[in-house]
Amino acid sequence: MNATSSPASATASGSGGAVRLTMAQALVRYLAAQYTIDPDSGERVRLFGGVFAIFGHGNVAGLGEALYQHRDALPTYRAHSEQGMANAAIAYAKAHMRRRMMAVTASIGPGSTNLVTSAALAHVNRLPVLLLPGDIFVSRAPDPVLQQLEDFADGTVSVNDCLRPVSRYFDRIVKPEQLLRALPRAMRALTDPALCGPVTLALPQDVQTEAWDWPQAFFAPRLHAFRAPAPQADEVATLAAALREAQRPVLIAGGGVLYGRAGDELRRFADLHRVPVAETQAGKGALAWDHPLQLGAAGVCGSSAANALLAQADLVLAVGTRLQDFTTGSNALYAGARIATINVNAYDALKGGGPELICDAGLGLRALSASLSDWHAPVPWAARARDEAQAWRAIVDAVTGRRELPAGTLPYDGEVIGAVQRSGARSDRDDIVVCAAGTLPAELEKLWRTRTPGGYHMEYGYSCMGYEIAGGLGVKMARPEREVVVMVGDGSYLMLNAEIASSVMLGMKLIVVVLDNRGFGCINRLQQACGGAAFNNMWDDCLHAGDGAPPIDFAAHARAMGAQAEHVADIDALEQAMRRARAARGTYLISIDTDHRRTTEHGGCWWEVAVPQVSERDAVRQARRDYEIAKQRQQPRPPAAQGDCDV
Repeated sequence: MNATSSPASATASGSGGAVRLTMAQALVRYLAAQYTIDPDSGERVRLFGGVFAIFGHGNVAGLGEALYQHRDALPTYRAHSEQGMANAAIAYAKAHMRRRMMAVTASIGPGSTNLVTSAALAHVNRLPVLLLPGDIFVSRAPDPVLQQLEDFADGTVSVNDCLRPVSRYFDRIVKPEQLLRALPRAMRALTDPALCGPVTLALPQDVQTEAWDWPQAFFAPRLHAFRAPAPQADEVATLAAALREAQRPVLIAGGGVLYGRAGDELRRFADLHRVPVAETQAGKGALAWDHPLQLGAAGVCGSSAANALLAQADLVLAVGTRLQDFTTGSNALYAGARIATINVNAYDALKGGGPELICDAGLGLRALSASLSDWHAPVPWAARARDEAQAWRAIVDAVTGRRELPAGTLPYDGEVIGAVQRSGARSDRDDIVVCAAGTLPAELEKLWRTRTPGGYHMEYGYSCMGYEIAGGLGVKMARPEREVVVMVGDGSYLMLNAEIASSVMLGMKLIVVVLDNRGFGCINRLQQACGGAAFNNMWDDCLHAGDGAPPIDFAAHARAMGAQAEHVADIDALEQAMRRARAARGTYLISIDTDHRRTTEHGGCWWEVAVPQVSERDAVRQARRDYEIAKQRQQPRPPAAQGDCDV
């Protein structure tokens, strides 16, 4: 048979039961045969929800033809930018708690390099995505081909090598039969809880079209069960002993609690042992916002309740978190506390420098609880945690509640968040809010309320501007029954917005709320907090000519891409517009002007941003003095001890 025949009509050849397919056909057929069990429905579903593709000469003839053959089993989705479609695929996996995922293919050259930012995003956040960039000819017959990068010292280099450091597993398929080893290894990296992250298989365009006789067994359906590594008994005993000695323990719940589907175990642990719980950006939603021991967010974007208790904690139990500097206050917030960890990833578990359980979050909490038996945190500490948590909820009520603003006063992010959330108060299930960068992550982590794991979707490991709308599309594809609300600043919107058109084309409704503060308000405040002059962040502080910065009509722009849209003047109008958006059938954008100067004053802590030692500005010199004082509280932690020995 020829190389372009459909797998459905392929004939077996040879005594081993082989089927002749091109490399691209074999790859797609293999992906379509991977299955998993949906943990909510209990039904068998395909591991890959589909493939996002933008075709070019590097992938249209080989992989494109193969995807066409399998378009019913493995849908192919068109997007408008490679970074956007990869972000959507990553968000899809995050919304499925890493139990399902997508593949992404782009052509050689700019199509491939446009994937690098998204690969880094997935790598930092430990999220699975399969990247299938086209590559240059292995034969080198047309060398250099259109868009080929030529390395004067290494003939094997292509732009896809940029993806090596941001991939958990990288391979270049230079002979079709290499897929027999590469694809199972790719599946392992995508589905292993500790290795999880982006996988890149670079696909030279000539090799995509080469045929080979494949063993039929390679395409047998495979059911992927996601591992939940169990804790070791000696590690459980050590950690339990440390917790029994603690007088002021605090648990920090990270994304691993959600990915391990350990929310119920976390709630039981908090109830039984009276340990107060703080949360990270990735872990928000693991414990319902109104649980009596829910302190709110920890760290730089943290609540006053969480940070007050963390500052006095003598033991911090970090569960499923990589202890990023926003969570630790750059290692200054709870520098005096001992840090114990429960993490499926040994690399992350090591960071605490104290006792560690290298295991699944749910199994670790369950085993630790059993070892602790009837132990619980001291009554005064638990009582204080409840009081602080209740006080914080009252603050959130005050900040987000409906109130009249003085005439001429623009709302700020906290007031917009309140209006958006009030508009869905009667809905049967929580909205899913999606965000990534700017001022909004801090405000949302403090103020957004969710009872549902996954109801808060924040990409803050990489804090990638432009993730929001594309990410919202991926979330909606994963959770079509939920209302997906994308909250995005004007700066991020202008960086990457074209997937609004994709959401319209695919019938994947988003509600997009654009907060227009006319620049990069978050970094403008940080710039001035470090003593700098307002410079090159807000429109008014940028170099411009003539009539200055252009007025941007975000509603008109969204309408041009097929969405319904409107601009509103104030909070009351926003609530009314949100009701219209909820009633709409398709994507709906609402823009509102906001104040970049005001933020929620409650909560937060120091974050290290280096300040110049020498400057002509008095403000910078004062900021440097404050910086040096703050650094004295900092305590970088050594790696956890691996056992004592006599020398």
